[in-house]
Parts: sequence; structure tokens; C-alpha cells
Amino acid sequence: QVQLVESGGGLVQAGGSLRLSCVASGSGFSVDAMGWYRQAPGKQRELVAIIASVRTGATEYTDSVKGRFAISRDTAKNTVYLQMNSLKPEDTAVYYCGAQLLTNLGRHFYWGQGTQVTVSS
Repeated sequence: QVQLVESGGGLVQAGGSLRLSCVASGSGFSVDAMGWYRQAPGKQRELVAIIASVRTGATEYTDSVKGRFAISRDTAKNTVYLQMNSLKPEDTAVYYCGAQLLTNLGRHFYWGQGTQVTVSS
């Protein structure tokens, strides 16, 4: 069974930094794409940053985090990281790892359980 497990959330003051990690665990899969999404109270879940192709390393970011957040991967460990710098109160949300994985059942999208990030002003 494939699982995405996130870690690294917490409470930080504005201007601070946090690093999120997400590991895809299990067996019999390969990773097509892997990234981070967030959902603030009363808002829809939005894409934050994604490695759109694990093979090429191509990345995409939502405009509000460009220059502040950086996504990276460790392909051998099926892990993706999100380094978040210069955090703002509006970055407060539950951050979810999402990944498109290829298994013997085909391509499917998986979600992690989410990790809370709270930025105080």
C-alpha cells in the first residue's frame, strides 16, 4: 500500500522559515510528479509548488511564493521537500503533499494527511 507521509509543519513567526518533507512509502510504484498544496480556512486547496516531472526536475510555483519557497527532491528516497523562507501570516494553512504515482493498477493521484503551518504576525 502506498502512503504519503508529511512532516515539518509548525508555528513560526513572520519572516521565519520552515522545511516540509514528504515521503512516498510502500512498494511497487514509481513517481511521476510530486508537490505541495495548501488549504487555508474557508478557502479552496491550491497548488503551492510541484515537481511536475520527477524525471526532468521541472518545477512550478504559485506566484505568491516565488522567490520565497523552494521545492526539491531526493529521487532515491521518493522524498520531496519544501523550503519555506520569509514566511507571511497569509501562508498559514494545512499543507498537503500530493503525488501522481504509477503502480500496477495504473496512474493515480495520492494525498498525504496534511501538516499545519501557522505563521504569526
